[in-house]
Amino acid sequence: MPMIEIRWHGRGGQGGVTSAELLAKAAYIDGYEGVQAFPYFGAERRGAPVKAFTRMSHEPINVRSQIYEPDIVAVLDPSIIELTDVTEGLKENGIVIINIDKNPSEVDLPRGRICTYDGTGIALKHKLLVAGLPVVNTTMLGAFAKATGLVKLETVQNVIQSRWSGATGERNALGAKEAYDTCVCSK
Repeated sequence: MPMIEIRWHGRGGQGGVTSAELLAKAAYIDGYEGVQAFPYFGAERRGAPVKAFTRMSHEPINVRSQIYEPDIVAVLDPSIIELTDVTEGLKENGIVIINIDKNPSEVDLPRGRICTYDGTGIALKHKLLVAGLPVVNTTMLGAFAKATGLVKLETVQNVIQSRWSGATGERNALGAKEAYDTCVCSK
């Protein structure tokens, strides 16, 4: 299997950088030899657009650049779609996973197999909040597991619970499970 490259789009404070890191850990546990996760910041403030990147491969990874031609794009905040072409450079047969309360057929993007789930609703339901705002990074990891099959949900949940202990870890793991169960992809 070739190297898989994931580009994350979100806003500062939504946990995009953390989700990129947690996915790399889950991929390593699930048998990928090479993993990378790293952020790209513009204006470093809560609410500003943020990009992060994850690479996973069954062989060592020697590339150290941003990801310009992703296999998968994860969109934590649907308003980002209005600001930038999140599908830019998306490889043929690429996947776009979006936290949005719509069916994939209701999302108009120029390319990609679209997968949707209501991460914000799930975050609110499970009280996944920071400073009163929903944080959707762990829900995205559950949706990612469902949409791609590249990592196991159980591994994602274990990585989440190793990052946050007690009730916080449990709520985030439950949010990931609900995202996994409700993620829907276009044909």
